[in-house]
Amino acid sequence: MTDDVQIRVARLTDAPELVNIYAPYVKKTVISFEYEVPTVDEFRDRMANTLKKYPYIVVERQQQIVGYAYVGPFKGRQAYDWAVETSIYVATDERHHGVGKKLYEALENICRTMGILNMNACIGYPTEEDQYLTKNSAEFHAHLGYRMVGEFHQCGYKFGRWYDMVWMEKIIGKHVDQPQAVKNFNDVRQEIADRLNIH
Repeated sequence: MTDDVQIRVARLTDAPELVNIYAPYVKKTVISFEYEVPTVDEFRDRMANTLKKYPYIVVERQQQIVGYAYVGPFKGRQAYDWAVETSIYVATDERHHGVGKKLYEALENICRTMGILNMNACIGYPTEEDQYLTKNSAEFHAHLGYRMVGEFHQCGYKFGRWYDMVWMEKIIGKHVDQPQAVKNFNDVRQEIADRLNIH
């Protein structure tokens, strides 16, 4: 159930809790292509870098963080400003309880407020499902309206096996001639707090 959860903007002091959520994905799955769990300091630096421009949110149940999501630049060139890459991680014992959907809905609403139009997800994808990777992540994104737009074959090697990677995309706004510039997350935080109740 998700009625008892709250979403808020991540704080740098959340880093230890977020590392704890992320660590099993690094150690036991190919959902993350990282080999080593980042240190808390490294993770905090990543958060700070994201929060300079983009949203980074957490979901809490009874004041305990049970998941987080954020977006970052899709590519570094200015023409890509209206597209972002999404990331989401939910505590392993909270998966399939609606927490991920609630996080992504909030993230989409924030991105719309900023003027972002394209949300893109880079997802590990198995040729054959195994104990390290299933198609669940791609299926989760498809359920939320993402569509498959590209597949790269045997581009990730982890746990002694080769894995594919797919890109999935969701369009959340209208593409027009001369679009307005994307707003910095920090410039719309008050609007987000007032309209979306995300503080």
